[in-house]
Amino acid sequence: MSANMNDEAAQLAAFEQLAAAEAAARQPVAETAAEGGVLEPKSKSEVNVEAILDVPVTLSMEVGRARIPIRNLLQLTQGAVVELERGAGEPLDVFVNGTLIAHGEVVVVNDKFGVRVTDVVSPAERIRKLR
Repeated sequence: MSANMNDEAAQLAAFEQLAAAEAAARQPVAETAAEGGVLEPKSKSEVNVEAILDVPVTLSMEVGRARIPIRNLLQLTQGAVVELERGAGEPLDVFVNGTLIAHGEVVVVNDKFGVRVTDVVSPAERIRKLR
């Protein structure tokens, strides 16, 4: 099994664990004042996501890709231009931990590049692409 397939399998497993945790979180609870912290169900509209809010993730944007022979790669010099498969007006892909989650466009904010999210990929579509 290649490293890329291992990464995809690990991402799928992590995503499925997160989905299971989210489903469990949909069964919200509230601690009572009783000794021992007995838990009682709250309304179904409340979800406890506090446990994962501080988990760091890697956010990356992809402008495009190119596939070139090693011969051409070795011939690259300063100032060389590599043509990408994506057109100039097409949106960027936004990834979280290697999983496509959105599309966006480049913006400049305080002399730094940023991305304006133009479309968010549905969770169902993200899971489908992982399989």
